[in-house]
Amino acid sequence: MRSGDTLTDRYGSTRRTLLQAGLSAAAFGAPLLRSGAARAEASELRIAKQPGLSYLPAVIAEKLGLVETHAKAAGIDNLKVTWTRLTNGGASNDALLSGGVDMVISGGPNMLIMWGKTGGRVRGVAATGALPMKLVTNNPDVKTLADFGPADRIAVPTIRVGTQPVVLGIAVEKQFGAGALDRFNAMTVGMGHPDAMIALQNRNNGVTAHFSQPPYQDQELAMPGVHEVLDSVAVMGGPLTNGCVYSTTAFHDANPKIITAFVGAIKDAIAFIEKDKRAAAGIYLEINKESITADALASLIARPGMVFSAAPSNLLPAAQFFSRAGYIKQKPTSWKEFFFDAVHDLPGS
Repeated sequence: MRSGDTLTDRYGSTRRTLLQAGLSAAAFGAPLLRSGAARAEASELRIAKQPGLSYLPAVIAEKLGLVETHAKAAGIDNLKVTWTRLTNGGASNDALLSGGVDMVISGGPNMLIMWGKTGGRVRGVAATGALPMKLVTNNPDVKTLADFGPADRIAVPTIRVGTQPVVLGIAVEKQFGAGALDRFNAMTVGMGHPDAMIALQNRNNGVTAHFSQPPYQDQELAMPGVHEVLDSVAVMGGPLTNGCVYSTTAFHDANPKIITAFVGAIKDAIAFIEKDKRAAAGIYLEINKESITADALASLIARPGMVFSAAPSNLLPAAQFFSRAGYIKQKPTSWKEFFFDAVHDLPGS
């Protein structure tokens, strides 16, 4: 970047290009816009977000004001969008249930638990990313899942029902049977990714392993003595959505223009990432302030297998695992059962 340039200089032209290309809320999801034409929608959209690269499209949407831009194009002037950072899915879900926020950005499986718990009154709005997740450890004696013992502690953002626990649970079920789930669940401790990375490095709180996502796992694998035990892509047979936006049916039904504006903003943000990964990395670091350079992060974003998409990936198998494990009562046969129809035209799974 030249001296005197700003991030706004670099991505401002890209934003204009996206909008000029016709990626507007008015053009996206016309049926939803028409259905909400006669009602007054909310003047503020409150969103709970978490740290993590799988949420990059939402980070871009926040920084560039894309939700506000789409809302204005849909006839909602001066929509206030408030982004609040929470470090785990449990806290985000509590905020949604209590009415403290209108949308949550968390792991796809966290949404599934909410969908099951509320009888379908919480559903997905859009996915944001499906990035490879790795379980890493600083215990030299642990090479496979079979080597974990009662003294090990595996840090995950949400115990039992989060994104990483889904992968861990499915891997345990495949290798040892469903009866072994409780033994591995007892090893997990709830901790946000940034704190878990520090705990793994400093060997605090007994943490010997961390199941995370980029960029945390890449930084951890660069630490002396830390190595990989499990990879989510191998377990799931493909990417698993670990970035998802969800809301209540009450908010969705009362605010169709805002829902459409938000989905349009996520799609624009994904197009932005595809067009300029270096600028996207700069925006992510400006908001999250993590210890990785923009160039290194841009290279990470460009890696094969880094999926940024509004369509969900492998959430149906995750939901069916939750059903088998008894975490939800429903037995879904389609991902469209737990997503609002704003993304039903996309090739999800």
